[in-house]
Amino acid sequence: MSESTLDGAPVCLITGGSSGIGLATARLFSKNGYQIATCGRDKHKLEEASRLIAAEAEGSIPLTIQVDLNDPHEGRRFVDTAIEQFGRLDVLVNNAGCAPLAPFEEVDQQMFDLVMNVNLGSVFHVTQAAWKQMTKQGRGEIVNVSSMAAVDPFPGFSLYGSSKAWIDLLTVALAEEGAPKGIRVCSIRPGAVETPLLRGLFPGFPPEQCVTAEEVAQKIWSCVREPEQYKSGSAFEVTNQN
Repeated sequence: MSESTLDGAPVCLITGGSSGIGLATARLFSKNGYQIATCGRDKHKLEEASRLIAAEAEGSIPLTIQVDLNDPHEGRRFVDTAIEQFGRLDVLVNNAGCAPLAPFEEVDQQMFDLVMNVNLGSVFHVTQAAWKQMTKQGRGEIVNVSSMAAVDPFPGFSLYGSSKAWIDLLTVALAEEGAPKGIRVCSIRPGAVETPLLRGLFPGFPPEQCVTAEEVAQKIWSCVREPEQYKSGSAFEVTNQN
C-alpha cells in the first residue's frame, strides 16, 4: 500500500507525549499537518497536552490515551486504538522511558523490572504492533529516543545507559529488516535535556550544557522529513556541541 492510497492526513504516534520531548514532538508534528496519537500515565497532563496541541493546530484534536507502559499489554492497546481510529500509521516515536539513578550495588529487583518493562518491553511491544501496520502499508518511519548515556553514562546510570544501548542496537537490526518493507528506523541520542526529569535527578546540572526538548523534537522531525540526510539504522546526537 503506497502513501497515495492511504486516506487522511499522516499519523504520528508518540509514547510519553504529555511532557518534555514527547510533547514538543507532538506539537511540532501537529503544526506540520500530522494527526497525533500519544499516551502517558498522568490523565491531567494528557488533558493539558491535548488542549495545547489542539490550540496550536487550529482545532485538530489529538488522540490521547492513558496507559501504563509497565504493563506489556498497554503498549499494544495504544497502537491498536490509534490504528482503529485513524486507519493508518506513518510515524512512530518511541519516547517513553524511565531513568532511575542509583549505584549499581543498590539496583534492586523492582528497579530492574521497571527499566526492563518500560525502556525495553514497551519499545518492543509498541514497535511490533506498529511494524505490522507499516508492513501492510509498505512504508513507515520509526524514531527511537535513545540517550548519550548509551555510549557515555553518568555514574549511577548503568541500568539506564544499558537499556538505551539496547535501543540503539535494535535500531540497527530493524533498519536492515525493515528496508525491503519500506520501513526506516533511526535513533536519536540527546545529551542532557532541560526537563523536569533532568532537574529531579540532577538539580545542579549546568543549564548551559543542556539542550531543549524542542531541539530534540526538531531532530526527530528532520529524521522523518529528510531521509536522504538521515540514514536508516543510524544514531544521531543532539547535544549543545552540535
